[in-house]
Amino acid sequence: MAADPTTRTWFLPNEEATLRFGAVMATALESPALVFLEGDLGAGKTTLSRGLLRGLGHRGSVKSPTYTLVEPYELGATRVFHFDLYRVTDGGELAYLGLDDYFSTDALVLIEWPDRGQGWLATPDWQLVLSPREEGRQISLTAHTGRGRDWLAAMPGTGTVDAA
Repeated sequence: MAADPTTRTWFLPNEEATLRFGAVMATALESPALVFLEGDLGAGKTTLSRGLLRGLGHRGSVKSPTYTLVEPYELGATRVFHFDLYRVTDGGELAYLGLDDYFSTDALVLIEWPDRGQGWLATPDWQLVLSPREEGRQISLTAHTGRGRDWLAAMPGTGTVDAA
């Protein structure tokens, strides 16, 4: 059986490589976009988001939106909304949060713990799954839309991502 052409996998040996991979993602994505970030606690979802935001030009701090649920970023013409749905217990809560308002813009939307919004979220352009491997982490990126597949084609080949 042929490999799924919409999924690619990389090995990120350390935090610096995770930040670098996020910056590379920033060069491939275009707004509007919906990106799901999946993985256990401590898998590197927020670190990856930090790298992406820095790749888009953000110079301030990037914190996990675990308690605020969303952190907005205005980066020139690009708006980014970074969600963390870890504390959401029922997808219906998202309707009360006005989630539709965020998706009606030309923003890049990053969602950690998207399974908590199952049934309420649109199909993502990209779904990233981070999982521990050796001393680092493995990242699998699946494109679910035509735009997502085009962006995935612009990413570097699979293998190990260097921190430099």
